[in-house]
Amino acid sequence: MNPVTFFKQLVGSILSRRKRLLRRRYTIASTHLQRPVVVDVYRRTVPPWRLLSLVIFNDGQDLERMGFPKRLRKIYKREKLPPAIVVGVHAGDRLREFGTAARKDDQGRGDMAGAYEKFVTDELVPWLEDRYNIYHGPDRRAIAGFSLGGLSAFDIAWRKPRQFRTAGIFSGSLWYRSKPFNPEKPDANRIVHDYVRRSNKAITNRFWFMAGTDDETSDRNNNGVIDSIDDTLHLMAILQKKGLKPDLDMTYVEVEGGKHEPETWGKVVGDFLVWALKG
Repeated sequence: MNPVTFFKQLVGSILSRRKRLLRRRYTIASTHLQRPVVVDVYRRTVPPWRLLSLVIFNDGQDLERMGFPKRLRKIYKREKLPPAIVVGVHAGDRLREFGTAARKDDQGRGDMAGAYEKFVTDELVPWLEDRYNIYHGPDRRAIAGFSLGGLSAFDIAWRKPRQFRTAGIFSGSLWYRSKPFNPEKPDANRIVHDYVRRSNKAITNRFWFMAGTDDETSDRNNNGVIDSIDDTLHLMAILQKKGLKPDLDMTYVEVEGGKHEPETWGKVVGDFLVWALKG
């Protein structure tokens, strides 16, 4: 056998046996958030020259509760995902740091959403780029989150499409409103719906939405559909009018009996990763 061929096969055999999922925890001192931020980095061992896709999760502290490491191992084995690192950002003050960066809600929540966005784009991503061989450009980068973290993920991807093309919104808090609830206009003043509707920009994002049928019981407009599902489907309808194509540019997963909790989100987190990384 040719010595070069033998060496390549030997190295490939060693790397194949060593492929395993690693998790490392780091603490980043954030200037923008003025606090230490804990991040968990999940990655499979691959040759150092391989480029990695990037997926960032808000509320990374909940990934453990979802049994995420075990789920990720199974996904890699079953789906043959491309090499990637998955980063779980542990939340701080969720009511202040998660929201819409350009506008607080009617109760003043989300006043630090802009600072959180800057942490992600100006501190976390460069920090990761210094340590890992990550793809540059948005096509191989995604951000996702749960509840308020899902709202934040949509807002960051929408505002920074050159950083993140794909966003995953699990039970997103899309009810977020700029003015107090008015029963005569129950669907008015939803911040995300309003800024997407008013936008004239070309949308280059991809969005993965999820909701559970037992996410909540509220039905503010009395149309027989709970608000979390109603808000999600309404936003998707607006995005479709703006040119996004169902299944290609956005998709929706509804979990029958799914509740507003990590255990439900864990059931479909693999579906999101497959869609995000193989799309």
